Amino acid sequence: DTNLPAEAETELRSFIAKRLSKGALFEGMGNVASVGLSIPEGKVGCYYCRFQQESLLEMATLESDINAPEYVVCFLGGSEKEDTFRLELDKYIQNLKINLDLEQKNLETCISPYLKSWFEDAICPIQRVVQLFQDKLASLLHAALSYTPVEVKNADERTEKDISRFLAAASLQGLVQEGTMTSLCIAMTEEQHKSMVIDCSGTQPQLHNAGINRFCEDWMQAFVNGAEGGNPFLFRQILENFKLKAIQDINNLKRFIRQAEMNHYALFKCFLFLKNCGSGDILLKIVKVEHAEMPEARNVVTVLEEFMRE
Repeated sequence: DTNLPAEAETELRSFIAKRLSKGALFEGMGNVASVGLSIPEGKVGCYYCRFQQESLLEMATLESDINAPEYVVCFLGGSEKEDTFRLELDKYIQNLKINLDLEQKNLETCISPYLKSWFEDAICPIQRVVQLFQDKLASLLHAALSYTPVEVKNADERTEKDISRFLAAASLQGLVQEGTMTSLCIAMTEEQHKSMVIDCSGTQPQLHNAGINRFCEDWMQAFVNGAEGGNPFLFRQILENFKLKAIQDINNLKRFIRQAEMNHYALFKCFLFLKNCGSGDILLKIVKVEHAEMPEARNVVTVLEEFMRE
């Protein structure tokens, strides 16, 4: 099922066949490559993923003589920038596996519409959230960084999903230690009054109990400035840079804390760093959780908390 011209489709099939013969396609894990096709764009970015049909895969394991059918899905975009959305596209394929039941011949009614909306559903959520929140995006970034629980009210299903995907993409999941993340989530959930509520009943979302800091305000500006071009790949890149900077700041603070265990001047450097980095409130929470079991570092964090309060 494709909207490619016949010649370009043959070229794409040939490209995929070569990859398959080299064993370069792993089940459920997508790849992104640049492909030259006979279309006006010439070279395009191609996300491709091999998968097996779920229900028949189970039958195949029970009865070894049945082979579960295998498929390759390809999504073509303007460039290899689709690589920044690989995790979202992998998830999209997972949902396709659930929907796919060729026994009932539902390709036209169910699978085709699902495949046709891949760009809207997997690539555009971040862009839609930026356009919806505009200057209130800083509070959403703050919630994602601090693992603050977010409750969405009076939103349609797509908007609710978009906000949830944005928060997942903006959080430091996978970049900070798993234990730290779990402890942070527990700590933030216990502070029930800290839950942020987003009311989408009006034309612009209204936020209650929203946190904010200078770091998130600065990055919000980068998103708003990029909104004029309306390029979803640019927004994703800004989001990745935002997380990278947050991780660099966390690592710098940890280094200063190690030095401050032996040196009072380094403790002052810690304090200055927290004051000037723009996200001292969040960084302090993260290192507090990470250093809970280390007495010296914990003492440094306690002193820093007192300084920051004053």
